Amino acid sequence: MSNAHRTDVLIVGAGLGGIAAALSALNMGCDVILVEESDWIGGQLTAQAVPPDENPWIDSHQTGCTASYRALRDHIRSVYRQYYPLTPAAKDNPFLNPGMGNVSKLCHEPKVGLHVLNGMLAPYISSGKLHLFLEHRPVKADVLNDQVKCITFQSKLDQKMQVEPRMVIDATELGDLLPLAGVEHVLGAESQDQTGEMHARTDGPDPLDQQAISWCFALDYRPGEDHTIKKPEDYDFWVQYQADFWPDKQLSWVTPDPVDLQPVYRPIFRGSSDAAVGDDLWHFRRALYKHHFLEGFFNSDITLVNWPQIDYWLGPLVGVSEEESRQHLRGARQLSLSLLYWMQTAAPREDGGLGYPGLRLRGDLLGTDGLAKTVYIRESRRIQAEFTVLESHIGVEQRGDLRGAEPFFDTVGVGSYRIDLHPSTAGRTYIDIPSWPFQIPLGALLPVRVTNLLPACKNIGTTHITNGCYRLHPVEWNIGEAAGALAAFSLNKKITPHQTREDPALLEEFQSLLTSQIGFVLAWPEELRLEARDKLDPLGY
Repeated sequence: MSNAHRTDVLIVGAGLGGIAAALSALNMGCDVILVEESDWIGGQLTAQAVPPDENPWIDSHQTGCTASYRALRDHIRSVYRQYYPLTPAAKDNPFLNPGMGNVSKLCHEPKVGLHVLNGMLAPYISSGKLHLFLEHRPVKADVLNDQVKCITFQSKLDQKMQVEPRMVIDATELGDLLPLAGVEHVLGAESQDQTGEMHARTDGPDPLDQQAISWCFALDYRPGEDHTIKKPEDYDFWVQYQADFWPDKQLSWVTPDPVDLQPVYRPIFRGSSDAAVGDDLWHFRRALYKHHFLEGFFNSDITLVNWPQIDYWLGPLVGVSEEESRQHLRGARQLSLSLLYWMQTAAPREDGGLGYPGLRLRGDLLGTDGLAKTVYIRESRRIQAEFTVLESHIGVEQRGDLRGAEPFFDTVGVGSYRIDLHPSTAGRTYIDIPSWPFQIPLGALLPVRVTNLLPACKNIGTTHITNGCYRLHPVEWNIGEAAGALAAFSLNKKITPHQTREDPALLEEFQSLLTSQIGFVLAWPEELRLEARDKLDPLGY
């Protein structure tokens, strides 16, 4: 194919895993083509408008992530210090949290994350080592002798582009390359008979049992003004809808506690909307706290809405027809718009009134005229891997008297988060259980057959259950960075990725490369590993 682009490493998907994969492959001397379906890079951090969900020690102990992910966080804070009119106290705070949101030590605006990520890629684009193509999606894969030879993309303008790579990395949000390239993969929820997991399904596997999606959005609050949106088409449905497993109507301040499933009343505001801290929804993922900035610069805080009320579980995105998938994407948008309209017009207020018309949709902060650019996706297709992470490897309850997660000889990184599964398209409620701080095994990045394709995000060898803690921002970055490094290592050594795991000497060399040259953490410090059970926040929506 004379007109095809040729490259060492093709990365499909420019979310956090894709960007991290690109950076590590580039730093190890490879040419890279990075292709993204959206017009924003950054995935869940930017286009999906979800501030980072992270482990509780990422600042206090400076561990639990790779050096480049820490650089990303530092750069985000630097943007606020350099360009925003911070108060002296905020500017001098080494652990500045721009939004003071409850969910993270670094809640920030998606556009700031976008700015930083573009800056991290800019030198490689200028040098010609990296070619970034936006608004292109994969439509065809040519495979020969267990190797991907060519990927065909279609642009937003219906133009075709072909890429012939030596190595391919699937960093798409839904594992889109896996069916295109015939890569053996798993979809949905496994059964206890298959995996032996305590919290797996008891009535057989179900590929259509997938976690809810959420279409997030940004808000500020301007009391005395009216920013009420047009009534959404599906509002009359959503204002009456209540799932069997939910304690109240979907559009309500009453939701289940994710851990014990008891009803919890959590309104948008409790007291002042611009207080430094609070246990209401407004403070949960607040991305900008106006009192961090010089008086009068911001008229309002800005919060990002990723709350239980916008979890959409009426149907999955994969394993169904394109038409049905589009219907569910529309349904998720309508649910989010309906929540906003309900909050503006009918939500119970603290003063006994109804509605907050001063809530203003801030699509301008997300590069749109309304909701986030893309839907927040919690679960993907997953490769059938040489090694699959099970609940028995990391789950506190299932590991019983064992202290800590299973150590993996082939570790390529670490992560920590609760096993956090949102309500599912099969009508299941939350599964939110503690897990020990864990390692990322190289075997989970290796497909059982195809030799030149690697996963870089939620599509690794986990189960429906363990995906619940391997899907968050720093873990996805670590997975992608490891995949990019493994691709480059394999090309430089003229071996397959699988040979690195099979050969103890090669594995030792690769792990040494990760720690000494790239800045990976391959194991948790002992004191953190053992105290983790009581430290992990269960409210990671």
